[in-house]
Amino acid sequence: MSMTVEEASVARQPKPVPNTPTNVFEQLSMKGKVVAITGASDGIGFAVAEAIAEAGGSVALWYHSNDAAIEKGKGLEKTFGIKAKAYQVEVSTPEAVEKGVEQVVQDFGRIDCFVANAGMAISKPILEQTIEEYRTQFKVNVDGVFFCAKYAGAVFKKQGFGNLIITSSISAHIVNVPSDQPVYNSTKAAVNHLGKSLAREWRDFARVNIVSPGFFDTKMGAGPTAINEAYRMTPLGRQGHVKEIKGLYLYLASDASSYQTGSDTIIDGGYVLP
Repeated sequence: MSMTVEEASVARQPKPVPNTPTNVFEQLSMKGKVVAITGASDGIGFAVAEAIAEAGGSVALWYHSNDAAIEKGKGLEKTFGIKAKAYQVEVSTPEAVEKGVEQVVQDFGRIDCFVANAGMAISKPILEQTIEEYRTQFKVNVDGVFFCAKYAGAVFKKQGFGNLIITSSISAHIVNVPSDQPVYNSTKAAVNHLGKSLAREWRDFARVNIVSPGFFDTKMGAGPTAINEAYRMTPLGRQGHVKEIKGLYLYLASDASSYQTGSDTIIDGGYVLP
């Protein structure tokens, strides 16, 4: 990005400021917007779906094997008067992701925001991890995000607008203890840089941001061997509750974050500070 003094002095015209409301509560409203979320059956994914529905947005809940998303989607519809629909999609299969994105557009008419949240971990040292376990983690955590970005991004470009949020992890920033999990950590570091790179690539039609959660009390939270260290090393002394992450995703999905792209927001109770 370096340039000469002469190049830097060339006059440039700024792009216009988006025509968003000045009232912050109106900025956070998701009325009229459609958000697709992978891994939406429970944990952080369903918390995101709840947040969008509570703010008036429609939600497409993607799941792999946990079909609880079907009934939970119906519950969101009934409670909040929004449109919700569940889709069984294997995110590590490009054809399935492409078809899933097309179906959401067909059912809802558009996609304003796509939350690439599905992930998995096999927490083992590399010398104990099988090649198949290694490949499985990269298929879901990296390939899955890439496929979702590719096909949702094509929709964003066609629409002329869009918003991608990638769920990463503090494991992209630290080496977890006491459990060694170099493969999982590597997958999260990969999608962090993918997201930042896409923020540049898609600058003319979409925003891209990353969320890096710490330990939350979910199936992907601290396991038996890590729980005591999670408490000790987190300044707040506990795991997060999923209700405590809803506001962050809503902010990033909404017009309130219209000047934010390429960011990686850590939400971890202070774990990465020590």
